[in-house]
Amino acid sequence: MKNKVKNKKILIAPLNWGLGHATRCIPIINGLIKEGFEPILAGDGDSLKLLQNEFPKLLSYDLPSYNIQYTKKGKNLKYKLLFNSLGIVKAVKKEQQVVSEIIKKESIKGIISDNRFGVRSDKIPSVYITHQINVLSGNTTFFTTKFHQYIISKFDECWVPDYKDPPNLAGELSHSNNTKLNLKYIDPVSRFDFVIPSNEGISNKKYDLMVLLSGPEPQRGLLEEKLLKELKSYSKKVLFVRGIISDKEIFVQNKNIEFVNFMLQKDLQKAILQSKVIIARSGYSTIMDLEKLSAKAFFIPTPGQFEQEYLAQYLEEQNIASYATQKYFECSLLENRANFKGFNPKKTTNKKQDHFPFDIFTNLKLF
Repeated sequence: MKNKVKNKKILIAPLNWGLGHATRCIPIINGLIKEGFEPILAGDGDSLKLLQNEFPKLLSYDLPSYNIQYTKKGKNLKYKLLFNSLGIVKAVKKEQQVVSEIIKKESIKGIISDNRFGVRSDKIPSVYITHQINVLSGNTTFFTTKFHQYIISKFDECWVPDYKDPPNLAGELSHSNNTKLNLKYIDPVSRFDFVIPSNEGISNKKYDLMVLLSGPEPQRGLLEEKLLKELKSYSKKVLFVRGIISDKEIFVQNKNIEFVNFMLQKDLQKAILQSKVIIARSGYSTIMDLEKLSAKAFFIPTPGQFEQEYLAQYLEEQNIASYATQKYFECSLLENRANFKGFNPKKTTNKKQDHFPFDIFTNLKLF
């Protein structure tokens, strides 16, 4: 295939809503490169910075920001998003203009958008990535789901990073009876190696606990404050990954806690494998990463984010991981983790990590 697709440029753009949308694009970008495509990055904020750090040689473009912001009180998140919807619509329209200019300038032959509504074109194959075919939002779930499925229908294909058949990772979020959607299930996607490396350096667990923070402010910072308070007198070894792309350090009077602002792919994978249990948000990209490495986890869903709350409950029902709300979390709850089996990747027909349906970009009839 490499000779056929050489120099075909594919624009790939993740939403800047935490870092998860960007991290799950990493294996797709690697797959494109391996198959001879030329990925071009696009996005904004920390999401784009992450991809630029992982792929410093790739060309990248800035896109308009959706300016999605969390609230300090989770119950107000849905209403704030509704209030800001007009601004998001304006950003999407501007985004479409910028994408059109990039397509012309770079002779783009295909698009992969991870939850960016305006990154598409009627002139070239456009793929949308999401695990939320159904969007949970409390008493407005019907409307948010219908709206998102309307967006999905505008793309040529929708790649769903989950197992098609049960048991799956996203439960009811990732499946729909809507036959108008061209859904392709690509199995869970992780930035980490498909085959776990040898046990050299990881056979003896280095950390009793690893904190893996992620997500936008102010909720990332609020959880950090909560955990620092809870871990102040924690006597076991902790690796605390703050999930921010910054040089600013943090100092806490607890010699058992090792702080890191951010880790790139290889170092983070090794750290997870060296940790007995991972505390993290129940964001879907984090869940896919932890499943890939057969990790044991304790989840704290982002307040007010129905998707994360549902996923945390769903995984507890599957006896995979325990969880607690941010308000009521305390370190004593971690003792309950022994009752949960942890993640165990499902065997599928996809034998390699970079198995993606790139044929949409190699079918000449689509150009």
